[in-house]
Amino acid sequence: MTLARHSPTAEDIAAFAEAEGIIIPPCDLESDEPELESDLHRDQIELLLACLKWWWRERTDFYATGNLTIYYREDRITTREFRGPDFFVVLGTENRPRRSWMLWAEEGKYPNVIVEMLSNSTAQVDRHEKKQLYQNTFRTPEYFWFHPDTLEFQGFRLVSSQYRDIEPTEAGWLWSEQLELFLGIHNSQLRFWSAAGELVPTPEERAENERQQKERAQQEIEKLREQLRSLGTDPDEIG
Repeated sequence: MTLARHSPTAEDIAAFAEAEGIIIPPCDLESDEPELESDLHRDQIELLLACLKWWWRERTDFYATGNLTIYYREDRITTREFRGPDFFVVLGTENRPRRSWMLWAEEGKYPNVIVEMLSNSTAQVDRHEKKQLYQNTFRTPEYFWFHPDTLEFQGFRLVSSQYRDIEPTEAGWLWSEQLELFLGIHNSQLRFWSAAGELVPTPEERAENERQQKERAQQEIEKLREQLRSLGTDPDEIG
C-alpha cells in the first residue's frame, strides 16, 4: 500500500499504518491537569504568559503556555507518567494553540524554561521529584520555582548535566539565558525585566502608561495655549 500523492490526512495515515502494521502513538491527546491551587497561582501564570507574549509579540518561533500536560513517553500514558508544568516555554517551534504537548509530535522538543508555582501541597514534589525529572529526563536548561504565598523564589541552570543555582543580582533578580530576560519579584508577583532593567509591563500597566502619556501631552498643549494667550494671541485663531 502506498500513500496518495496529495498531502495525507490523519485518516490516510491511520489507514496506511494499520495496513503496514505500524503502531502510531496518539497525536490528539487532551491536557490532563488538575485545578490550580488558588487564584494567586492562576493569576501568576496568566501574568507571566501575558507579559512574555507581549514582549515577544513579533516572534513566531516559540510556544509558551501554562498548566498544560507534557506527554513525554507514549508507552507510559496509561500509567499516567506525564507532567504538566505550571508555566513553560519551548523555543524554536511553531507558535500555535495546542491541546497538550506531545514529544513525539513536536520533534522531541522539551521545554527550554519551566517555572513551577509552589504550594503547601506540591512544594516537596516541585523541589525534589520534578527537579530531578527536569534535570535528568527533560534536560530543561533552566528551572525556576516561585511560591505566590511565601514569595520563595529560586532558579537553576543546567551545567554539565546538573542543575546549579542561578546567582541573583543585588535586586534579587535571576537572569534567564534562554529568555534573555530577568525574573524577579515585584509587588509580590513574579515578573520579567529586560536586560536593560526595564520592567515588562502587564496589559493594565500598558494601558495606564498610555493614559498618562496622553495626559502629559494634553498638559503640554494647554501650557502652550496659555503662553500664546499671555502674548495676546488666541490659540483658537491659529491655523
